Amino acid sequence: MRKVASSTRLQPGPPVLRLDQMSWHPQYRSSKFRHVFGKPASKENCYDSVPITRSVHDNHFCAVNPYFIAVVTECAGGGAFLVIPLHQTGKLDPHYPKVCGHKGNVLDIKWNPFNDFEIASCSEDATIKIWDIPKQLLARNLTTYRKELVGHARRVGLVEWHPTAANILFSAGYDYKVMVWNLDTKESVVVSPVKTISCHQDVILSMSFNTNGSLMATTCKDRKIRVLDPRLGTVLKEASYKGHRANKVLFLGNLKKLLSTGTSRWNNRQMVLWDQENLSVPLTEEDLDGSSGVLFPFYDSDTNMLYIVGKGDGNIRYYQVNADKPHLSYLTEYRSYNPQKGIGIMPKRGLDVSSCEIFRFYKLITTKSLIEPVSMIVPRRSECYQEDIYPPTAGAQPSLTALEWLSGMNRDPILVSLRPGSELLNSQTLPPERPLSNSVASASLLPSDPTAQLAVDNGRPPCSPMEGKAPRWAADHRLEEKSCLTNGFDVSECPPPKTENELLQMFYRQQEEIRRLRELLTQREVQAKQLELEIKNLRMSSGQI
Repeated sequence: MRKVASSTRLQPGPPVLRLDQMSWHPQYRSSKFRHVFGKPASKENCYDSVPITRSVHDNHFCAVNPYFIAVVTECAGGGAFLVIPLHQTGKLDPHYPKVCGHKGNVLDIKWNPFNDFEIASCSEDATIKIWDIPKQLLARNLTTYRKELVGHARRVGLVEWHPTAANILFSAGYDYKVMVWNLDTKESVVVSPVKTISCHQDVILSMSFNTNGSLMATTCKDRKIRVLDPRLGTVLKEASYKGHRANKVLFLGNLKKLLSTGTSRWNNRQMVLWDQENLSVPLTEEDLDGSSGVLFPFYDSDTNMLYIVGKGDGNIRYYQVNADKPHLSYLTEYRSYNPQKGIGIMPKRGLDVSSCEIFRFYKLITTKSLIEPVSMIVPRRSECYQEDIYPPTAGAQPSLTALEWLSGMNRDPILVSLRPGSELLNSQTLPPERPLSNSVASASLLPSDPTAQLAVDNGRPPCSPMEGKAPRWAADHRLEEKSCLTNGFDVSECPPPKTENELLQMFYRQQEEIRRLRELLTQREVQAKQLELEIKNLRMSSGQI
């Protein structure tokens, strides 16, 4: 009997079943983004001593473009936000100028996707303001706005730019209304929107557009998800699924799917995937955890990757989205001990393609008064441009005018290539100001490849592919031309330091410039010795002949 019992114990029944259950992973391993990892920026490439807002509003509180990072800040007697040049990393001056003009707290800020020097802000004072950010450094607080939009009866919680049409802005207020504004007017104060959407029964929590901007999805406190025609204001589809209380909603590119994040009936945080044409029953739903913070979804249509960022968490989960089942494939997550209050994302045209960066977050860490960039990297051994992970993406040029879109036209975004040396992505905006911190220390934050950035800084257009084949001495000559500038900007154009902090920053930049020049001098000495040896060898060989 003992032998029979021992033989039954040796039968590998349950382990075989568990191995079979694990066989649903192969589609993840075949993904080229299976091993994407998050890389936080070093301390010197973060933004320190930033007075981040303490508002409890569930918004990002941060907006980023290839030139600036804007963050909502604490301000006595009204609302304000900071606009920091992207390369001005390190500790922020306590007297750094603010953009202030609202009479109440600022609740949301968004950069114009087609103009990197224009930003919209909304506030508790029930107004929306459009600001022109100067290309030079702010010497004092910016209080003069370009336009003011007055129409909401209560505070305005959300603003969104149209993804393809120029000068079209959407705002959602606590008066349960979504207003469509045409900024292509001469009036500085606009009091009447071109359209008011009044189908919501409670506070609007989020807005999202499909790829060409012909559809808009919203979530509301009445627990309903609506798909609207933004020009007519009519509700096309509506979901009132009782098992899911939606907070944020997002169109998933051209997949004709919606993703919403919120809580289940058991108060677990969850995300739900919907068919855009049928919102009666979700395609799939997944519970994540039991925390209480809002989940912010971000979707990259170029890589079909979905990022889930939790407010109050330190983690960033990311998934692969598939058109077929299983629709959501979990990849992995970036883990950190620093919880984020808000989050900003860099547009694709501002990524560092030389390091295979496919996404970049800017975490607002209130416990440390810190803004920490986190880059999502695809590990590749080759240093060449990776065409498969950088397909043509939406550029910074609108495909429609405001009047064309209002008249009923729809067009997809104008696509551009991220390959270094290609033509400028945005021919309408001016080139950026020269960087304010060390170009070597902040190489991971450059908006494009170093050669193109060097050409723009020197006032020349980026070199063509044929010019990129110039000999090495020509590149060194261009490097010497830049060395006459102090860390990439002309001293005559830069005002002298006024505070001790600015003086220290100038000192550290000069020290780094000296170190770089010494390395260049050492390289030249080595080249000179090599040339002397080659000349000597040539003379000896000619003498033997």
